[in-house]
Amino acid sequence: MSQDNQTVLLGLNLRELTDFVEEAGQPSYRGRQLFEALYRQRVASAEQVSTLPQEFRQSLSQKGLSLGVPSIEKKFVSRDGTVRYLIGFADGQSVETVWMPEGDDGEAGDGSEAGNEVERAWDRATICVSSQVGCAVDCQFCLTALLSVKRNLTVGEIVGQVCAVLKDQSVSPPQDRVNVVFMGMGEPFLNFENFIRAVNLLVEGVGIPESRMTVSTAGIVPRIYDLGAEPVRPKLAISLNASNDEIRSRLMPINRKWNLEKLIAAARDFPLRNREKLTFEYVLLDGVNDSPQSAHELVELIRGVRAKVNLIALNPGPGISFQTPAENRVTQFQQILIDAGVPAFIRRPRGRDIYAACGQLKRTVELAG
Repeated sequence: MSQDNQTVLLGLNLRELTDFVEEAGQPSYRGRQLFEALYRQRVASAEQVSTLPQEFRQSLSQKGLSLGVPSIEKKFVSRDGTVRYLIGFADGQSVETVWMPEGDDGEAGDGSEAGNEVERAWDRATICVSSQVGCAVDCQFCLTALLSVKRNLTVGEIVGQVCAVLKDQSVSPPQDRVNVVFMGMGEPFLNFENFIRAVNLLVEGVGIPESRMTVSTAGIVPRIYDLGAEPVRPKLAISLNASNDEIRSRLMPINRKWNLEKLIAAARDFPLRNREKLTFEYVLLDGVNDSPQSAHELVELIRGVRAKVNLIALNPGPGISFQTPAENRVTQFQQILIDAGVPAFIRRPRGRDIYAACGQLKRTVELAG
């Protein structure tokens, strides 16, 4: 892969790395050695790939080849243990990536092992990954939307976030069990090809099984069908945030293109695996979408879909005009869903004090810009 006339290896799969070493006059098994070094050992430079002959390592360095490992430019640690990283790329752009050492309770009931574990130090650690620099979807309650979109991330930049965080935290899948959620900056389905290739590399290279990954979409309906057809795919979460089209179109302009009827039809058609549930994410905004009536409407809207609902009380931020609902409004909303037989979980705000919580990823990137 070329980037500014420089060959970048991070993001290449085993076949592509094998082709690369063979073109350089090396035996094909060197491709596997590079693959292991990049994704399992997470080396920073070609010189550190100790399995390669010294002469080959030197020639790679002399050719100006880059492994493409992103840099951690800034790091903020929350009092709850959450870490927000500013990850920098070769062109000067950056994104935010979040490490949550104990998840946020949104894992419960999603059909993966993560919902059924006794909570131990690393069993539920979650990395929240970005897919674009900024975001084009323009949800009215999300800080990232205020950045607009700068560009899509490459395969290597998506995988590189995970590698950088794992290395910084001294964690190694599959021995250490880590979840990945594509819920950071950007809409993954507007960068679908790179996102899917990154998923495959995280499975084959890094060692994180697809059952421990979740991707969230604001509702790019055609890509929901595309995801369902993929042989290797994460679990699906749909960012719903309203129980009717009038409110959803106001909060999420994308609803004017793919309304709730089309979105819920795609959700019903989505091919779920054994024990898997689809997730509906619902950000509660005070006085907007948090009424008992909205809860009852939501029950009817998703009736018959094998799903759970993650409720998220708005994480506030500068430039956002909405307010966080009172705790009793959140629990009342949850109880209405539960009483109707809908599994509903309240996601704990992780890292709110360092702007690392859901919908808050913008601050560091803006300051760095």
